Amino acid sequence: MEKQSVRIPSFYLILISLLGWFALISQFYLILISKQASVAETITRYFSFFTILTNIMLAVCATVLLLKPNSKWGIFFSKPETLTALTVYITIVGVTYNAILRFLWQPQGLQWITDELLHLVIPILFLLMWCLYVEKSRLEYRQAFSWLIYPIVYMIYTAIRGAIVHYYPYPFTDVDVLGYPRVLLNSGWLFVAFLGLSLFLIAVGKYLSRQQR
Repeated sequence: MEKQSVRIPSFYLILISLLGWFALISQFYLILISKQASVAETITRYFSFFTILTNIMLAVCATVLLLKPNSKWGIFFSKPETLTALTVYITIVGVTYNAILRFLWQPQGLQWITDELLHLVIPILFLLMWCLYVEKSRLEYRQAFSWLIYPIVYMIYTAIRGAIVHYYPYPFTDVDVLGYPRVLLNSGWLFVAFLGLSLFLIAVGKYLSRQQR
């Protein structure tokens, strides 16, 4: 069987796994007790946040690499292109929240801890992990375009579901308030950000690989 292509220290994987699952479970608990909608709708809303979906992928990635590194999923998650794509997604999560959404509310207590983990601590940890441990010589610019599939599918899902139930997880995707032209513009800028960051990380990876050689 093919073995994982990236070796990440166990302590780092343990840290990301524990913090990730703690934050995800805490956020699930907090959204349930908020009772802003029925239980079924509340659960659906929980899984409608790009932040939640992305942090789930990171937590699963770290857990699999820790416990089953040479399994089929372990090999997939250990690929430099997979880890770089995840780094792009979580970095966009962190930048978007801290640049735009942080100032829209004032969480307290457990909600503040959870928010900081999901939007600041885990993004920084994963980006550092990419910088320190991910093999970058195999990265190719063409891979950046396939990494757009996830955010594109997410935005399509959000638009379709929002048109049906009139709930949008983020204010910049709220068609009922902003209208389709503004939301399409916002989405376009986000896609530019995803593609730009992807190409940037690939360029950085190639540069670092040349320096190491």
